[in-house]
Amino acid sequence: MTRVIHTGQALVDVVVEVPDLPARGQNVMASSVTDYAGGAVTVLVAAARFGADCVHAGAHGTGPHGDLVRQALRAEGVSLSADAVPDRDTGICVVLIEPSAQRTFVTTLGAERLISVDSLAASDPHPGDLVCVTGFSLALETTRVPLLAWLETLDEGVVVVLDPGSAFASLAPAVRETMLRHTDVWSSNAEEAADLLAAETRTPDIEGLLARTEALAPLLRGDAVVIVRDGAEGCAVLADGTSTMVPGHPQTPVDTNGAGDTHTGALLAEVANGTPWVEGCRRANAAAAIKVTRRGPTTAPTAAEVTAFLAAQD
Repeated sequence: MTRVIHTGQALVDVVVEVPDLPARGQNVMASSVTDYAGGAVTVLVAAARFGADCVHAGAHGTGPHGDLVRQALRAEGVSLSADAVPDRDTGICVVLIEPSAQRTFVTTLGAERLISVDSLAASDPHPGDLVCVTGFSLALETTRVPLLAWLETLDEGVVVVLDPGSAFASLAPAVRETMLRHTDVWSSNAEEAADLLAAETRTPDIEGLLARTEALAPLLRGDAVVIVRDGAEGCAVLADGTSTMVPGHPQTPVDTNGAGDTHTGALLAEVANGTPWVEGCRRANAAAAIKVTRRGPTTAPTAAEVTAFLAAQD
């Protein structure tokens, strides 16, 4: 059975709801604060709720934050292939959420950064498995070096999925080139796609989601699949040489944190179960639409909830 394997950082999101961001050096009173397992956990929880066999191949700590990560993953049936890092806890990401659902992040470093070729290899990917990589793993040497070395060892039949994040376009050209050479599937938001194209071509921004999928594809390995999201507008997907715009489902959001990760997890689970890419994107768009109406990053809907949502939309 095709598995979804995530190599990225499983963190604890400390979500703080604020009326507005304070001016520098000033204070603001929060209306709530809640700890959630986040980061790679969000993708894996979404995929698991869509019925995928999921594995977390990244590192996790031994303190209370690591405990929260493990609890969240195991509650969804997600396995952890690496042993816990001794004497080091998982890091946190402070997420400030405004009434508009806009979010601001401050991330710390912890046990999640202590990976190795051996710890990643414990996930034992087989041909057909979907291995997720985040651009944030490439931003620091401690995770970049072992990750890129491990990718070199993978069977060509393993499908490498890159979620570039905001960090990817600013990486050294040699790092970008190495990662893109291993990438079979690109999944990003519109801004991340535009940033990479500007960095690679040194030309003005390419307009339109469909145009961006077609411009990104030659940078990737083989007949790559490219997904570019634009929030409530939906996403564009390039698969089998054809670009398709898949409309979204506008909602009144309360929390957009984790919407993109929910989209990625739902999409990969659909593909792992044999769904074509365009139909998978249709269902992933619905999953993300439902998620933004719920507080917390790991609040992805189930496949059954998405089916009911789409039936009501139709």
